[in-house]
Amino acid sequence: MIVARSDRFLNACRRLPVDATPVWLMRQAGRYMHEYRALREKHSILEMIKQPELAAEVTLQPVRVFDVDAAIIFADILTLPEAMGLQLEFLQGEGPLFHNPIRTQADVEKLPTIHPEEALSFTMDAIRMVKQELGSTLPLIGFSGAPFTLACYTIEGGASRHFIHTKTMMYDEPKRWHLLMGKYATAVADYLIAQAKAGADALQLFDSWVGALSPADYQQYVLPYTQQVVECVRQNTMVPIIHFGTETAALLPLIKQTGADVIGVDWRIDLDAAWSLIGGDHAVQGNLDPVVLFSRASTIYHQAERILKQAARRPGHIFNLGHGVLPKTPREHVAALIEYVHNRTMKAS
Repeated sequence: MIVARSDRFLNACRRLPVDATPVWLMRQAGRYMHEYRALREKHSILEMIKQPELAAEVTLQPVRVFDVDAAIIFADILTLPEAMGLQLEFLQGEGPLFHNPIRTQADVEKLPTIHPEEALSFTMDAIRMVKQELGSTLPLIGFSGAPFTLACYTIEGGASRHFIHTKTMMYDEPKRWHLLMGKYATAVADYLIAQAKAGADALQLFDSWVGALSPADYQQYVLPYTQQVVECVRQNTMVPIIHFGTETAALLPLIKQTGADVIGVDWRIDLDAAWSLIGGDHAVQGNLDPVVLFSRASTIYHQAERILKQAARRPGHIFNLGHGVLPKTPREHVAALIEYVHNRTMKAS
């Protein structure tokens, strides 16, 4: 049974007063939960994403177990480029692989304009199912990969450490690069708008690999397209927008220019230092190191307390990890973290 509560999360996104610091965790639905693993034994990741009933069930699993303040739809950022004609496969133990990576001008030019309501209807259906179950008890977060991160995956053909193909295109083939980024910006904006229309209460833009760039390169090659996405979404919806990236300490003064309402921060910079760079006119999400959740309870509490002291009860702090929950994380540690943050920040009624 999902218990109703006041909407801490959305209020925090808008830097409004809350009764306690809201908590949700990236990858809060995943391999550390036996409920998820039981489904995963029967279905591939793409099957789970593309069958709305399964995607809705996975989305709701952590909501039933933990006192989180938001759900996030179970999906993957790479189904969007797949819908644009790229052949996606998830390899056991190796992650995603695109069999036809984008390398040439012709590859970019043939990427079609899609209608997410049709091409990604399974995610829209899953959002509607989850919203029907949640009602007004909890907000639901929709998401997409940002143009740069989608470009990285689809140019490299999968995950990468150095992004050699991506950066080479960016530097040596600027016309090709800007055409690709423009197409992704349009697709991402349309996808996020469709999720909001299906019922998502907030939207997170994952720019997971943007920390691989220098500030100058980010400003020239990436920022305009992220701004385009945020502006388009804002013109068509009223929901808060979260920007998430990792290793972004040097980029935070620029990331705040994206126009996102909330800026995600990882553990490589102190929360208060990050907030100073971002400015008090933005909410901040973060920023516990996911590995801390493997430690004893006293360590988890100590690390959480350090972050809460840095937040200093300012409006607009959403407690989260600096990245996703790792496989094999003890679920009792996840529960202990959430309970600690709520109890420590709860205001007397």
